[in-house]
Amino acid sequence: MTRQKQNFLHMVAPFFKGIGQIMLQNSVWTGLFFLAGICCGSLMMGLAAAIAVIIGTFTAMLLKYDEDEINSGLYGFSATLVGVALICFFQPTIIIWIAVLVGSALATIIQHLFIAKKVPAYTFPFILVTWLLLRILHYVPFLIQQQPVSFVTYANNYLALFSHGIGQVIFQSNIWAGILFMVGVFISRPIAAIYAIVGIALSGMLAYQLKEPISDIYLGLLSYNALLCSITFGGNKSEDVLMTLISVVLSVLITVQMRHLNLPVLTFPFVLATWLTIVIKMVKQTVQLKLKQ
Repeated sequence: MTRQKQNFLHMVAPFFKGIGQIMLQNSVWTGLFFLAGICCGSLMMGLAAAIAVIIGTFTAMLLKYDEDEINSGLYGFSATLVGVALICFFQPTIIIWIAVLVGSALATIIQHLFIAKKVPAYTFPFILVTWLLLRILHYVPFLIQQQPVSFVTYANNYLALFSHGIGQVIFQSNIWAGILFMVGVFISRPIAAIYAIVGIALSGMLAYQLKEPISDIYLGLLSYNALLCSITFGGNKSEDVLMTLISVVLSVLITVQMRHLNLPVLTFPFVLATWLTIVIKMVKQTVQLKLKQ
């Protein structure tokens, strides 16, 4: 590989890793597959994702945040999600594109506050910024994107269930987008892809038992937060399996409650369920330590 190619790959790596970190994957190839999947679902969302990750990463560079954190993509994923979310919920007018720029930079700054305090924020900066912008822009009715009504039924279509379960993490209901996302996770960390599939299956079954609409289950709306939990805790230890199970159940229960309250779900159930599971894990370890003493 020539020096020029190496320099180019080093230059673009933080941006693609920033997209890959949406599902906690520190991989350029994962980010590339994710961006391709977003574009497969919506070219406009793909453009928003690209612009947002660039703004988020450059904001971190301008503010002289830690170089290793920047190169790992830690300042790109929340920004990327803000960009895609705004194009999902609103008409892509000049006002929304300005909101993408401002929201991406703001998400990066909030992300840094959590990183500096060594608090695992996950996608919480994206959630805060998007909730704020949804509240502000809601008062401008002509900006609101009319969500298409789908007459397609996916009942008993398990490919759709698993594809949508991962696709909805980045607001995609296109089956091919979900497949590209899954490939992106697999090439980075195969065990994470396995846990992702298990998380989707478990959350789908639990949502069904809770009598959530079948159409929403197969559209992945009850699974994508559980999938993120599964990837977060997935590992080779028996404790990893237990923590994954706890976080998946919590994420589904939180999702159902937020839906019943008509609150914008986003990835908040994943973040809250993960925080609660970390607390449970810490308590468990403390109790075990005391019992050994």
